[in-house]
Amino acid sequence: MKIYLAGSLFTAAERAFNRRIRDLLVEMGHAVWLPQEHEPRSRSAHDIFETDVEGLESSDVVVANMDGPDPDSGTSWECGYAYKKKPIVVYRTDFRKSGDTEMSPYNLMLSESADQVVDATRDFDDEKAVARKIDAALSKLQAAASGS
Repeated sequence: MKIYLAGSLFTAAERAFNRRIRDLLVEMGHAVWLPQEHEPRSRSAHDIFETDVEGLESSDVVVANMDGPDPDSGTSWECGYAYKKKPIVVYRTDFRKSGDTEMSPYNLMLSESADQVVDATRDFDDEKAVARKIDAALSKLQAAASGS
């Protein structure tokens, strides 16, 4: 599957984490489009936006990181853009509570619009375990799509 890997990319730590998850998913056989690798800061905001939309359009699935007290607004927009167009897998490694209500672990519009919700809060220090859980969610999507 060609994955659009959405998530915060504004700190060195976030960017490094995104690259490690991308690399692990590639090792598992997925093609991964990582926005931060396609967004040179020398380009205009409009060019960055258009590049990201092209990445979303060319992907088979959106995999989105829901970490933080409130999931990243750009990531949230990317999920909204993908809704009803392609499958969405959301995952969270952040063990802090941030839900709107007791019904949802974080913004219910994000968790309820996802085709798969991955809880990796117990795996926050094991990136391989996080990637394996994402891969398992992607396998469920593929099985559902093929009718298995």
